[in-house]
Amino acid sequence: MTIKQISTEKIPIKFNYEDVEFVDSTKSVWNYSLFTDEDITNFQNGTFYNAYNFFGSHKRTVLNTEGFYFAVWAPNATQISVVGDFNNWKKSVHPLFVRLDKSGIWEGFIPHFKKGDSYKYYIKGFKGVQIFKADPYANFAQLRPNTSSVAWNEDYNWLDNAWMKKRKKANSLHAPWSIYEVHLGSWQRPVPSDEESFNTYLQFKEFLVPYIKKMGFTHVEFMPVMEFPFDGSWGYQGTGYFAPTSRFGTPEQFKELIDAFHNEGIGVILDWVPSHFPDDAHGLYRFDGAHTYEYGDMRKGYHPDWNSYIFNYKRGEVKSFLISSGRYWFDKFHIDGIRVDAVSSILQLDYSRKEGEWEPNEFGGNGNIEAIAFIKEFNETIYRDFPDVQTIAEEATDWPKISSPTTQDGLGFGMKWMMGWMHDTLDYFRLDPTERQHHQNKFTFSLMYYYDENFMLPLSHDEVVHGKSPMIYKMPGDEWQKFATLRLLYTYMYTHPGAKLLFMGNEFGQTKEWDFTTELNWELLKFDCHSQLQECVKVLNHLYKNTPALFQLQFNPKGFEWVDLNHREEGVISYMRKGKNKEDNILIVLNMRPVVQKNWKVIVKNKANWKEIFNSNEKRFFGTGDVYNPEIISKLIDKKKHLYEITLQLPALGGILIQ
Repeated sequence: MTIKQISTEKIPIKFNYEDVEFVDSTKSVWNYSLFTDEDITNFQNGTFYNAYNFFGSHKRTVLNTEGFYFAVWAPNATQISVVGDFNNWKKSVHPLFVRLDKSGIWEGFIPHFKKGDSYKYYIKGFKGVQIFKADPYANFAQLRPNTSSVAWNEDYNWLDNAWMKKRKKANSLHAPWSIYEVHLGSWQRPVPSDEESFNTYLQFKEFLVPYIKKMGFTHVEFMPVMEFPFDGSWGYQGTGYFAPTSRFGTPEQFKELIDAFHNEGIGVILDWVPSHFPDDAHGLYRFDGAHTYEYGDMRKGYHPDWNSYIFNYKRGEVKSFLISSGRYWFDKFHIDGIRVDAVSSILQLDYSRKEGEWEPNEFGGNGNIEAIAFIKEFNETIYRDFPDVQTIAEEATDWPKISSPTTQDGLGFGMKWMMGWMHDTLDYFRLDPTERQHHQNKFTFSLMYYYDENFMLPLSHDEVVHGKSPMIYKMPGDEWQKFATLRLLYTYMYTHPGAKLLFMGNEFGQTKEWDFTTELNWELLKFDCHSQLQECVKVLNHLYKNTPALFQLQFNPKGFEWVDLNHREEGVISYMRKGKNKEDNILIVLNMRPVVQKNWKVIVKNKANWKEIFNSNEKRFFGTGDVYNPEIISKLIDKKKHLYEITLQLPALGGILIQ
């Protein structure tokens, strides 16, 4: 008997064991498989990078009968069936077949199963435990607090061909990276005080896309949108590694949102959490009654910081699951970057553990050998298959070569969050201006190690929660000084080498700590100080991405030069940002004191004529607008060395850029 493949996907299909079992239409589940022997070997070896095309639920037409194929890995199970409202949750009606190759994979085709039907796996597992689990590979899930998976077949016609053709340049390390970090649940809500009131992906297309476009950000980064049960985890305790959350709509609607960003020339980055997962009953924890996805030894398998569980990176099937998850969002959702959360906790066996609570590796060190191998393989896979994207590490230690290629014994990320810069910068700007002269090293230290990695400068959500105060209230002084200092900090950030990241609300001076249960305080924009701070950030964004000297050599030592660090008492610091062409060079002068500095002298090379292109004290930014440089006096002081002395007027707590 010959049965032709009817599926439109180019995936080999075979039938298990005996065709007579498959064609018996009286059976509620047909014995049917998508896997080849090579697929099984790759899955077990941790090299099955498109597992999402096989596992989970997939719409198929077989023998002229529509339905869904199911496949789940549960090596400790003795019985599995698909249950849900469609069969009144009866455990015996739709049992799956276990493969005879000892792979631990259970599978089968259920005729007449429909898109939108919800389901779980009933699992009789280790030591006879009976549990109901959501599908680890599901592409959609019920809206919480419901926890079933939803059968879904993705059907979307992408309209971002123009972006996909040019994104290699837009996502290059030599391109501007100004990222707006967004928590979709609290950026804006239809009913601000209603915790159950969410905008949809399509409403974000209508409101968020034009806002980010207007503000001049080059990329948006979404805090985790992979399905998660508890709002208070902000998405970092996930249960759906292949499913965008149903809080805001369907997978197709999320794709439409990404499409809209791309068609406005804005890249999309997703947060991804391969470091840990929660113990929710429907999730991955003890999936088949045993430690299947997590380490069995809780010295490695339990995360004390987050009361969650750590993936077993040594197990090939788990590695296939994780790399497939990361790859899925690039493949199916056209994302441009992925920010890997909590990399330090992945790499280090002793992370947040006291002596005696962890066991050294085979070489006596604290590195998790198999986790390091997983990270390297993940990055190699992504850059091999999607060379025009970036992977970004949130890593807070001095672990070497995070953003170096694996061929140079690095971990292979494209960029790393510069947590040291963030801490030192906030500590410095918090100081009373009179005290900054004694702590200038905090300001300058970042350039001592900056070129060790490809750094991103993050002012993220973590800095405006849990009693840390919003950005505006980290600044000292009265209201005018607070806003002037924050504009000064942003001027420094946008002119420091490296990619930039700003959390939502930071751009207009949110006055409350971030609260995931309500929207941002948009009503603040009726006050000039807030709306004009927002204008300042908008201008800095557009200036940054249109000024080659500020990004072309942002990861190259040739792109930066200190000009003057010898005026600690006056609080004036100057430096040069350089592009590939000398005429593109930008001089930045920052006045850290609330005192106007008149006729300030700076020595520069090779250029006599300069023009002010940005001043953080402009009236449109809530500045005084009375200290600026309409004409810059220049005097040749050393003809042989091509040195010029220029005279500048420096506003109090202000920064200027001249070119």
